[in-house]
Order: sequence, then structure tokens, then C-alpha cells
Amino acid sequence: MATMDEQEQRRRRLTAWRGSRRVLARVGADGTLGERLAALAAGAASVHDPEDWTDVYGGGVVADLERRVAGLLGMEEAAFFPTGTMAQQVALRCWAGRTGNATVALHPLSHPELHEGGALGVVSGLRTVHPTSEPRLPSADEVREFPEPFGTLMLELPLRDAGFVLPSWEELTAVVEAARERDAVVHFDGARLWECGPHFGRELSEIAALADSVYVSFYKSLDGLSGAALAGPSTLVEEARVWRHRYGGQVFQQYPAALSALLGLERELPRLPSYVAHAKVVAGALAEGFAASGVPWFRVRPEPPHTHQFQVWLPYGTEVLDEASVRQAEETGVALFRRWFAGAPGSGLPPGVSVTEVTVGGAGLEWSAEDVRGAVAGFVGYLGQGALP
Repeated sequence: MATMDEQEQRRRRLTAWRGSRRVLARVGADGTLGERLAALAAGAASVHDPEDWTDVYGGGVVADLERRVAGLLGMEEAAFFPTGTMAQQVALRCWAGRTGNATVALHPLSHPELHEGGALGVVSGLRTVHPTSEPRLPSADEVREFPEPFGTLMLELPLRDAGFVLPSWEELTAVVEAARERDAVVHFDGARLWECGPHFGRELSEIAALADSVYVSFYKSLDGLSGAALAGPSTLVEEARVWRHRYGGQVFQQYPAALSALLGLERELPRLPSYVAHAKVVAGALAEGFAASGVPWFRVRPEPPHTHQFQVWLPYGTEVLDEASVRQAEETGVALFRRWFAGAPGSGLPPGVSVTEVTVGGAGLEWSAEDVRGAVAGFVGYLGQGALP
């Protein structure tokens, strides 16, 4: 549980971000209860009949969402899950039973390894192996030549903790082919798959067609309230529904999350390519701004970005960077950065360097390269007020 000091700091950050006239992305989760409820009520009728009955353990608007996702991904069927963590555990467990091999090959920076408390092993009885520890997705040769067998290859697209990085289309297809040569199934952690199309130059259904199953999130890029979906063959999805119940995910009513997901598919999904394109402008201008600012060192990763999200590295402590970020927002109304972190083990982050994740959304389309360079100069000014690298 967060301490009172942590809660106060969060309130300060939220107040600063919400009050800023210029931000790179507006996040729905920053809103108040009243604002989020009002927005959902105002938009619900545009995506689903408000006279329809609410869902009860599925059906209704939830089933509508499942059909929509399956169609977008070109899969036979999809099942709604309250969390992506549960969706992926269920998917990988089901594949382990079908392949007869409980070993999952995945990256050590992937979400199940870093952010789920070892749940794949502790809860689902699975074992994980790592074809590579480099801050990128594994290559075809690394998959093909890995010295021990595995039943499933899980690929996180994009690999968030390495900087939202993606392979090329040719590299991705080669990796999938290498897994097939080993009689392994392929599962995509596609929490942020929605924004991968521009980098690959492919539609969502063509990307998803490479995998045997795909998980997608509804809040990370689509700004939904919560929830996820697992898509794949009908037989897998039907089995996954059984395991969803066993894992405690058979929620009585989920219509608010389902409605917000449909709104995200309607409103945000079509705009993601423009965010991805403009992220390249923002990232380039950030690099130019820091190069001219006199900071001892910086890195924009990757440059150019592969999606509408990327990392910035600076050689300062997180508290110093957080304070500079909040003060800039409070005093100038310009919120360039949000939170700073020490970085995940294995991410390649050098000692003494902090990282932040930059997201370019609809509000960021208003920023010119000159605006970004000016905001960097202002941020470095706050950074220099008592901060030592």
C-alpha cells in the first residue's frame, strides 16, 4: 500500500499534468471518477445499443467486443479477460497441455518475467527459458539453435522494457518459421500490438496470422478502463474460457470495461498511425534539444521510435528528474516528461542513469519540432537548479 507521502506525490503529479496546457499525451486514467463515468456514458451509445441488456458472465456487449477483436485480428474467436496477466497465463498453460511441453521460450525483459511475480511458474506450473538476453527480440538463429526444447515461443510486440522495440517484418517472419521448425507454437504478447502496423507495413490481421494465439490489451493504447482479450483458434479459446473461470476471471458484469474498449477501437485505433509518425518527429527533436542543452549524456531509444512510445535516458537520479518534470509542468504548463525510473535489470541501462517512457498521443500532434526543442531547454533549466549528475 502506498504511504501518505507517496499518495501526496501522486496527487501533485496528477494535478500538474492535468493542469498543463501542453502535454504529449492525455491519459484517461489521470481523470477523476466523475470525468471517466461521464465520458463513458456520453460515448456508449455510439458503439453499442444502450437499450441492450447488461452482460451477465459474458454475452451482450462483452460478446460484441469479442467478435470485433476476433475480426480485427483475423482469428476464429476471442475471449475477454479482466487482465492481460490472466489471459497470457491461461494461453500459455493451454498450449503447454496441447504440446506436452511446459517450457516457454521468451525474453527476460518480457512482462511475465519482470512484472508478474514469477506467476508463470508459481501459479501455472510453467518453466521459462531465454533464447537471448540482448535488449531486442530473439533472432531466428537464436531460436533455431537454442539447446533445449520448448513448447511455446512467446514474443512481446513491442518489447516494452527494451524501449518498445520491434524486429523488422523479415526478422519476425524468420523467427516464427524457426519456431515452427522446432514444432513449437507461437504466442504474441500483443498488449501494444495495435500500434505495430506502421513499423511492419502490414495490417493487424496479417501480423496476427503469424501466431497461433494473440493477447491484446484495451487500456495501454486504446485508453480503455481495463481488460484484455485472447484470440486464436476456437478450440483454444473455448478451453481458455474454462481456465478463465478457474483462475477467477469469470466476472459477473464487465460492461463498463467492454464499452470503453469498443470506444477505444472506434476512436483511438484509427489514429494510432498518426501518433506513430509524429513520435519520430518528437524523438528527433528531443535528441536535437538535448544535444544542444549541455547535459553530460543522453539517449533516445530507439531512434527513430518503432511505435508511438520510446525511452529517454539521462544520467541523473530519479528524484531529481521527477522534480524537474513536475516543476516544469506546474510553473510553465508544459509537461514534457512524466515519471522516471531506474530501469529494469538487463535493459542495458548504465549505473546512475534513469529512464522515462515517452508516449505521443492526440495531444502530442500539436507539438512542432521547435516546440519540443524549446521544452527540452526549459526542462534542462529546471534540471540545473541544484541537480548534479
